[in-house]
Amino acid sequence: QLVESGGGLVQAGGSLRLSCAASGRTFSSYVMGWFRQAPGKEREFVAGISWGGTSTNYADSVKGRFTISRDNAKNTLYLQMNNLSPEDTAVYYCGRSTVGAISTNTRAYASWGQGTQVTVST
Repeated sequence: QLVESGGGLVQAGGSLRLSCAASGRTFSSYVMGWFRQAPGKEREFVAGISWGGTSTNYADSVKGRFTISRDNAKNTLYLQMNNLSPEDTAVYYCGRSTVGAISTNTRAYASWGQGTQVTVST
């Protein structure tokens, strides 16, 4: 089970830190990812991280602004989001990958949380 938290309303240029608490599986064994879905749009890849946290990958739209990390001792995935813009407004989801490498494809992720809303105002 994955449970996201940390979303909210923030002004453009602000920051938020999302968390994803995992239970029921061996969290440290899995590649994890953050995705987002804006109204009327498909779910898109935001960032991914290897099981040990040594490898990461980001969508071009968030590079330099977002940072994905994980604490395997706490079974928790994080997404630090800085310099937010209205284009970042979406429901953010964490997912557990079924493949060993970081994938940008939603089909590579078997488990999802319920999502947390991020709204960035102008």
